[in-house]
Amino acid sequence: MIQFLLLTAPIFAQFGPETAIKNGLERYGKVAVQEKIFVHLDRPLYLVGETLWFKAYQRDGTSHKALDLSKVGYLEILDRQNTPMLQTKFALQEGHGNGSLVLPSTLGSGVYTVRCYSNWMKNFDPGYFFETSITILNPFVPFEPHPVAESPIAYDLQFFPEGGHLVAGLESTVAFRATDTQGSGIAFTGQLIDEQQNVVADFRPSQFGIGAFRFTPQLGVAYSAILTDANGERSQFTFPTVESKGVVMHLKDKGETLEVEVSKHIETATEKLYLMVHTRHGNVQVQSMELTNRNATFVIPKGSLNEGISQITLLDGYRKPLCERLYFTFPKSGLSLEAKVGKGTYGSREKINLDLAASLGNEPMAQADLSVAIYLTDSIQTEDPMDFAAYLLLTSDLHGQVENPSFYFDPNNEGRSQAIDYLMLTHGWRRLDWGQVFAALPPKFDFLPEYQGHFIEGKLVDRTTGSPALQKDLYLAAPDFPARLYTTYSAEDGAVRFEVKDFWGPKELTIQTDLRKDSTYRFELESPFAKNVSAKKLPLFSFDEAWEQTLLNRSINMQARNAYMPASYRQGKVPQPDTLAFFGRPDERYILDDYTRFPTMEEVLREYVRGVLVRKRQKSFHFKMVDALVPDAIYDSDPLVLLDGIPISSIDKIMAFDPLKIKKVELMNAKYFLGTMAFTGIVSFSTYNHDLSGFELDPNVQVIPYEGLQVAKEFYMPRYDTPAAVASRVPDLRNLLLWAPNITSDAQGTASVPLYSSDQPGKYRVVVQGVGPDGHAATKSFYFEVKKTVL
Repeated sequence: MIQFLLLTAPIFAQFGPETAIKNGLERYGKVAVQEKIFVHLDRPLYLVGETLWFKAYQRDGTSHKALDLSKVGYLEILDRQNTPMLQTKFALQEGHGNGSLVLPSTLGSGVYTVRCYSNWMKNFDPGYFFETSITILNPFVPFEPHPVAESPIAYDLQFFPEGGHLVAGLESTVAFRATDTQGSGIAFTGQLIDEQQNVVADFRPSQFGIGAFRFTPQLGVAYSAILTDANGERSQFTFPTVESKGVVMHLKDKGETLEVEVSKHIETATEKLYLMVHTRHGNVQVQSMELTNRNATFVIPKGSLNEGISQITLLDGYRKPLCERLYFTFPKSGLSLEAKVGKGTYGSREKINLDLAASLGNEPMAQADLSVAIYLTDSIQTEDPMDFAAYLLLTSDLHGQVENPSFYFDPNNEGRSQAIDYLMLTHGWRRLDWGQVFAALPPKFDFLPEYQGHFIEGKLVDRTTGSPALQKDLYLAAPDFPARLYTTYSAEDGAVRFEVKDFWGPKELTIQTDLRKDSTYRFELESPFAKNVSAKKLPLFSFDEAWEQTLLNRSINMQARNAYMPASYRQGKVPQPDTLAFFGRPDERYILDDYTRFPTMEEVLREYVRGVLVRKRQKSFHFKMVDALVPDAIYDSDPLVLLDGIPISSIDKIMAFDPLKIKKVELMNAKYFLGTMAFTGIVSFSTYNHDLSGFELDPNVQVIPYEGLQVAKEFYMPRYDTPAAVASRVPDLRNLLLWAPNITSDAQGTASVPLYSSDQPGKYRVVVQGVGPDGHAATKSFYFEVKKTVL
């Protein structure tokens, strides 16, 4: 259990302000654990009918090492209005998970958002969920221009004073960002003007519509900005309000150190301030300094900062934040991925050996977690894969849209250091709520991490009044093998949470209260998917007529691939970690086909099921269990009776059921405790197909269709290792040659993957994503060609 240690005034006094502030943030970081998920998609563009394959990497937000916290991941495909079009749940284990989605023909052509998160991540801003865009084409319906594409051009210009404030008479750095309707940066020239239309500052962006200028605002003056785009069109925008008193911060890069200059309008001559520096809640440093003559300068050694984004926060003596600033430290070394094939050109159905190598500096990286996709590039595929390292170190910690993050990680790009500092100024880092960090009470989180299994949640209400039902026992089960029964009880507000484990594929949930006592309640299922969405914008979708023939060919090939794919690859195989029912090894088991088959259930139980006694009172049947642990002890109350794992409240109905449909009977001949409930033994009946075999459940049992964790499918890749296979007349029209989500480098940092080319000629792209045990990540991409073999 995660615990929160309070930062109180005595602790503050005992350890000193600097240590107390540092301890407070470190303790908060242990409670508000950052969880990050990066997703490798097999390609950037799909046709309906094709399969989207994905690999999810689950990482600790501070160290970027594997995080085995949540056991369930949620992946969604959203349209432009953020309406979920496809949703799936998949298993996470030891820091990763993978799965697939078949794209239905109901999807229209357009650009969609793929986002991924865990239940724990729902406690925080959805802007920190993993998000990327994909293009989906539907060749079976006419393409129509999206209405957004016809909207007039409009710009957004925002200003970001360094540290957060503009104070009259104090010179400040003011960053800015100008974007179009799609959130992309624009080239422009800008002027800052006062109320008399006098130009007080000129500015223009360096990259992606982002830049900064120095400016000393004056008290009582209202400023505005004029933006002139590349076509000479002018737009006017408001400027942040100038404060009469306050604090400003300015960061200077001095080579080996960073200097943080602080200026403040104050009443007294001196005041003690605290500067906190941390990188993703880790490596916390705190300095203090007296503010003399309205100024102070803090010095931060660059070598003391971890790679990635560090947050610099100025606090007053009451631990209230005054200013904040971000600084980015480029990694000195990172994971290096090498990938190659034997030659640059291959023929149809030829064997290809893909060799991979992972290293950190000059040392091989063993146990690197890798995934590989190889797909055909054509005229309608242009997007580069998302850079794994850029995501972990940059975009996953920034609120808002970052354009072309890979630009900042290419050392050949001139001015990238200045450009990324402008980015730090314009994209606020808001994972921390300082009110919670130093609060007297621990923070409360609405969503718990699914550490053991998936949460199925909802509310129990009265069927008539709709009011919450309090402290009522509930059972959840599904006809399945082995039997899985889950129990819980409703909270004071009627809230219900079942924690289910090994819950795979589509199910028919049965949810019921104890129908012998309560039959007037209804369970209202709550969706486990996040309701909130980020403010990130999708790029526009447009269709080029030059794509038409390529699209037609790809559509025909897709349909042929689906038709010729072996049936075994269409359905996944459910993991079966345990063949025992939830109650474990039974005390007694009777396989009824081993005995004389009697026509009534009463005869079956009376003749050879020893551990349960059949009695009839007031024209109703009852079971009495003989305790196997206590000699001569017979329980007076009925045991828990199950049919294919589902609790059955009416023993009369079980006794009336056809025993020829029952395969086995299992008994637990002692008291059995499940959660908060206790049962005087268990009598479990199982049908041959574990599907109730026509047994009619009580009308008060709710049956709810539900998708459990998706069953992972195997990627289909034919082998051409014999002359007969090469000469086969079955067409091989794969444009996705390889999807390998679970590759691990050996002690030498290497791995090898064999594959075969298809009958489709063209240029193929190899994309390798990976992360080492130390948290360093990388992306590698290259091309090779396949030419059609003339037979």
